[in-house]
Amino acid sequence: MLDLGDETKKGIIAILVFVFALISLLSAFGVAGVFGQYFYEFGVMIFGSSGYFLLPLSLVLVGVAMLLSLHEDLYGTPFIGIGIFLVALLGIFQLVLTGHLGIEGNGGGYIGFGIVWPLQKAVGVYASYIVLLALVLISVLITFNVSLKELIRKLLGKKEKEEQAGEVQLSEKEESALGSMIKKVMPAPSFKIKSLDEEEKEKTIKEGTKKPELELILASKMTLKDYKLPPIDLLEGDSGEPTSGDIKVNANIIKRTLQHFGIEVEMAEVNIGPTVTQYTLRPAQGVKLSKITALQNNLALSLAAQSIRIEAPIPGRSLVGIEIPNKAVTKVRLRNLVEEVSFSQDHKMLTLALGRDVAGTPVFAGLEKMPHLLIAGATGTGKTICLNTLILSLLFRHAPNFLKLILIDPKRVEFPIYNGLPHLLTPVIVDAQTTINALRWAVSEMERRFEVLSEVQARDIVTYNKKFIDGELEEPLPYIVIIVDELADLMASHGRDVEAAIVRLAQMARAVGIHLVLATQRPSVEVITGLIKANITSRVAFQVASQIDSRTILDSAGAEKLLGNGDMLFLSGDASKPRRIQGTFISEKEVKKVSEFLSKQATAEFTEEITQAKESQQGLWGGGNGGEIDDDLYEDAKSLVVEAGKASASLLQRRLRVGYARAARLLDILEDKGVIGPGDGAKPREVYLSRESDAEHFQNQDETFQ
Repeated sequence: MLDLGDETKKGIIAILVFVFALISLLSAFGVAGVFGQYFYEFGVMIFGSSGYFLLPLSLVLVGVAMLLSLHEDLYGTPFIGIGIFLVALLGIFQLVLTGHLGIEGNGGGYIGFGIVWPLQKAVGVYASYIVLLALVLISVLITFNVSLKELIRKLLGKKEKEEQAGEVQLSEKEESALGSMIKKVMPAPSFKIKSLDEEEKEKTIKEGTKKPELELILASKMTLKDYKLPPIDLLEGDSGEPTSGDIKVNANIIKRTLQHFGIEVEMAEVNIGPTVTQYTLRPAQGVKLSKITALQNNLALSLAAQSIRIEAPIPGRSLVGIEIPNKAVTKVRLRNLVEEVSFSQDHKMLTLALGRDVAGTPVFAGLEKMPHLLIAGATGTGKTICLNTLILSLLFRHAPNFLKLILIDPKRVEFPIYNGLPHLLTPVIVDAQTTINALRWAVSEMERRFEVLSEVQARDIVTYNKKFIDGELEEPLPYIVIIVDELADLMASHGRDVEAAIVRLAQMARAVGIHLVLATQRPSVEVITGLIKANITSRVAFQVASQIDSRTILDSAGAEKLLGNGDMLFLSGDASKPRRIQGTFISEKEVKKVSEFLSKQATAEFTEEITQAKESQQGLWGGGNGGEIDDDLYEDAKSLVVEAGKASASLLQRRLRVGYARAARLLDILEDKGVIGPGDGAKPREVYLSRESDAEHFQNQDETFQ
């Protein structure tokens, strides 16, 4: 026996089928010899004189189907459809020529007579026509593996025309290959997509049936007895469904475009998300990923897409993802995320509902693990809505004695709706100076909590609260979350003080349960400074204008390719690449309902000292306005800069023989006292005292403060 491959065997069989079809056709015209004559007489008896010509037609269709499946496993579905089609047409021929004409060589032959005679006896002539026509239609659906809705749309000419119709028309061979590729489409859970099965839906719930761990026990134990968490009915659910367009056509465009540039790929699964559809592909061995990413604009042109994003590779998988915007998007509502088992039984203390990823999977993150979050993006891309969803994510799980909030809103229009919440430590802060006082209080509170933890020998807030639950302590320590809606305004007016407070909190406050969420619409290095970025590693980037802005936020490109309206990239501190998420949407009406409900549960207990300036809080780096001068070289430094007419750290280092840290501190004190001006890059600072009388005046002024 010859050891032949499967493709070779299929090719040989297909050739034999074509030869047999040709011989059967020639037999009808009497030019196939003696064998042809006997074969024709036998065929007419079986199929009838009218139905005989269906035999070579059916054989040709079988041969074509076998050729198209050379590179695929040979499935019997098309052949079953062809067989049903043949039998149904023979039955129709028999109905037209009724009686014994079928046996005599007319009508549908023995097959037609055998089908029609019992059918006609059972349901009559007219019903037999209906049954046989239905079989013809069913055979078409089986043969081409197409839905009835799609078939009707094609017959009526209502299918949407593709702009590159000549380029994307699939040959039957490619359609077969793509059909096996897209056998598994992974749509977004909770969206009304007909191809979503129950098994896939269960996989998206992230195995959220784990037993509550220590953090969840703490959260439940520290809930007030008479306090009720807000009901889910206050929120609205998902509506609508995403539309990804023609998946097979788009997959074929991607494959052909890459082949045009000499890149061979194998298409894999397709993930339908709320905003984008991700087409995954596996490059051939030896293909550089940089070649694929370099064709981003070419793919966008071929797909006629607004913008596409290429993820090469997908983390943890040997695939490349190409994300194409959906033709119709759907909103991700907070209610559907709150209803997830993985949210209600999540072991994180401060769970945030971020949204859904490109596969439609819910994405949750723990603020206590981040432990701080930076949010940035252009105006109108969804930052404030994101902040509202983060706040409500916390409110739906935690009582006021477990969670405290400080809301800072320099724009004065976003957060006042939360005034009256029992979780607030102070009314919503709207002016810059009060913000500085609040941040300084947070630093003082952080230091106080460290002393408290040290006294009871607890390494962090979780350990401390566990001691409270065990009865070892009288009062728990609540978490404090400070949320700033617009950081740029604060950095413009009090940049040094704001940056100093943020950096100190970001470096040390995690262990004592104080967390920061900072948002800005101006992602520039003046706002998101190097110190802030170095200490806040978890970041969210919404759509930005340029790649430079994206790199300022994420240290990588990609945010400039986002679509807006909540489309974001989330970079967690333990991830190497950002993750694309469609952010959760919540309306102002829902926020108002939740706020009013919680305001009726308990009364807010404000801490007045948060917004009041204290002498001990003046100047986080020491020596604030009106504070004591605690450096004995201050007078020498003042005399030196007045005499030199300029001020710089290097000058003080050389003349006073001090290190850079002390020289910089002296410059800060001199600036606070009004002796010198602010820094201007590498240039020396301007000295305001140029006359002896001015020096005497400021000397007298200093004495009044000491």
